[in-house]
Amino acid sequence: MSGLEDRLQEALQREGGRTTASPDLFQRVADSIDADRLRRSRRARGVALGMLALGCLATLIAITTPRDEEGVHMSWWVLELGTNAVLVAVAVWLGPFIKRFGRAYAADVFHDNPMTGKSYIVLTDIVYYLIFAAYILFTVRLEAMPGSLGEVTAGQVENACVRVGGILLIIGVLHGLNIVLMPVLGRLFSLNRRLPRDH
Repeated sequence: MSGLEDRLQEALQREGGRTTASPDLFQRVADSIDADRLRRSRRARGVALGMLALGCLATLIAITTPRDEEGVHMSWWVLELGTNAVLVAVAVWLGPFIKRFGRAYAADVFHDNPMTGKSYIVLTDIVYYLIFAAYILFTVRLEAMPGSLGEVTAGQVENACVRVGGILLIIGVLHGLNIVLMPVLGRLFSLNRRLPRDH
């Protein structure tokens, strides 16, 4: 071994001699493996349910869409149902995706107070789903567009695209603001903990 390797080995042995093994290390590793297995199982169930819902929607569209020599005549409510299904699918997929990568960012920002970081992530999850639910309820259409004769028109297709794009834009802007504001909040909470308290 070279001199550098000898010094490195000595330093590691010296530090290793000072530390004591964590008594619950095996249990924490086992819990982490179980949590990962549970997360993978939930993901697989979610994908299976999504594929089933997609299949049901495709079957419904095929059954309820008449064809003649002029082409396909889709009822207005089929597109409306499909648009709402897409919005719900985006909410269900995007929420955990943002949360998964946001945990590490929140842990860095709230390193002085990890419990605040965890609470912040939970609260932003609640806000996220409230925004999605409100947006879907605000934009849902319960009757055909005037002059459409109950069939899908170009205006309804455009409206469906605007709805999907609108929620993506809203979540993108709010997520960007959250990324910018979170370090400021983390710094404020950190300073608050360091201030002397009056007794």
